Amino acid sequence: MRRGRRHGVDVGDVRIGVSVCDPDGILASPVETVAAGPKAIARLAELVGEHEVFECVVGLPVGLSGREGPAAAKVRAFCADLQVAIDPVPIRLFDERMSTMTADTLLRQSGRSTRTTRAIIDQAAATVILQTALDSERTRGSAPGESL
Repeated sequence: MRRGRRHGVDVGDVRIGVSVCDPDGILASPVETVAAGPKAIARLAELVGEHEVFECVVGLPVGLSGREGPAAAKVRAFCADLQVAIDPVPIRLFDERMSTMTADTLLRQSGRSTRTTRAIIDQAAATVILQTALDSERTRGSAPGESL
C-alpha cells in the first residue's frame, strides 16, 4: 500500500464531491462539496495543496455494461483541465459504478432524509469512490484504476 493522503473526487454537472484519506490510506472521509463551474478547478487545486495529497482519485462514470458514455467523456475533459492546475499531482480514474447509489443507501441507513442528503450526497459518493479505491489497492497490491 502506497503511503500518503489522496483525494477522492466525484464530478457532477452541478456539484463536485471531495473526500480525503488519512496518510496510511486506511479511511476515506468527506471534505467538501464544490460548486461546478468556472471556479471549481481553482478550488480543487487549493484543496490539493491544503491536504498535501499525492494523488487524486476521480470517479469515472462507466455504464453497467462497462462502456463509457457522454458522462465519462465530460469527466475525462474535466480531468485534463484539473491535471494542468494540480501538476505534478497525478490523477487516477477509478470506475465509480454504483457509488452514488451506495452513498445514498448509507446516508438513508444513518437516518438522513432525502432533503438533507442532497447537500452531502456528492461528498459521500466521493468518499465511497476513494474508500473503494483504497480497499482495492490494499487487496491487489497495486494502484487501482487508470492513470491519466
